[in-house]
Amino acid sequence: MNKWESSGSSQLHKPTDELRCHKPIWFFTSRGIRVRPFSHIPSAGNAFRFKATVLSSPSTNSRSLLDLVNLTQLMELSSGRTETTIALIDGPVAADHKDLSSTNIREIPGRRSGTCACANSTACMHGTFVAGILSARRGSEAPSISPGCTLLVRPIFGESASGNPNMPSATPDELATAIIDCVDEGANVINLSAALAQPSAKGERRLEEALHYSAKRGAVLVAAAGNQGSIGSSAITRHPWVIPVVACDLRGRPISYSNVGHSIGRRGLTAPGDSITSLSADGKSPSFGGTSAAAPFVTGAIALLKSIFPDATAAQLKIGVTRGQALRRSTVVPPLLDAWAAYQVLATTLAPR
Repeated sequence: MNKWESSGSSQLHKPTDELRCHKPIWFFTSRGIRVRPFSHIPSAGNAFRFKATVLSSPSTNSRSLLDLVNLTQLMELSSGRTETTIALIDGPVAADHKDLSSTNIREIPGRRSGTCACANSTACMHGTFVAGILSARRGSEAPSISPGCTLLVRPIFGESASGNPNMPSATPDELATAIIDCVDEGANVINLSAALAQPSAKGERRLEEALHYSAKRGAVLVAAAGNQGSIGSSAITRHPWVIPVVACDLRGRPISYSNVGHSIGRRGLTAPGDSITSLSADGKSPSFGGTSAAAPFVTGAIALLKSIFPDATAAQLKIGVTRGQALRRSTVVPPLLDAWAAYQVLATTLAPR
């Protein structure tokens, strides 16, 4: 059990003390995030996709990433509205980070705490990093796409003082429960970056039911496609309501370790997932890549569109951002996110506010 458990209140409680944690070093491999002690860093770096570092000009880097998917124009119109809610199914978040302190962050009570007990755990680093892309204050080193929206934190990854050597994962049953919790809390869009663990027919049926529930209640679900470099689908990415997200480089080219497939190509999107700079609980600005980093670009775009067009239905938002499924895509690689094009699609039938 984490030291800082929820008291049942929907507001996050920030820790007043620190746990002693062995500080891990982050790497991003074709299998996901890896956390290794410094002494285990290999001499050949080609096997790894990522190392935590501070970019020389992160603000410029973030701007170029936002320009790549035409988010800059949308962000000039809005930073989001508190009435628009983004649910983050991920690790706990360092809500006391200076670049998140002004964000409206609420915890959805669950089995795990929504605040970081161990700042250097994989779960905390992952959750805080993704939260920074979405909700960091404008002007920070993170992309800071939709800081005006309410962020609902629903943690599913447990923390480990010594670091977990695997990519954060959850069982289908855990994911199903988390999705239902987020929908019941009124989420407009749900961001999911998790690998499925211990798959079972029963668990996947319950997960499918939760995804159906999300569609019925009008909560758009954005999910990372995965980083195994495979062609295929999962119980999440093949569901017709889900928008799977593939990672691309700074030129918009899909990254080789991103999962692709027919369902991903038909209904998904590609977004920046290479050298993304965001937040960590220790106050530094790490950079990593992968579909976990790409998914919040799509989530943030949808949240801004919902803020600008509050009367838009979930179906309208989904069709707008994917530019309609009537295009009958046949490729296994989805098109690049175009946030401004989505705005123009919605503006033809809805009045912006």
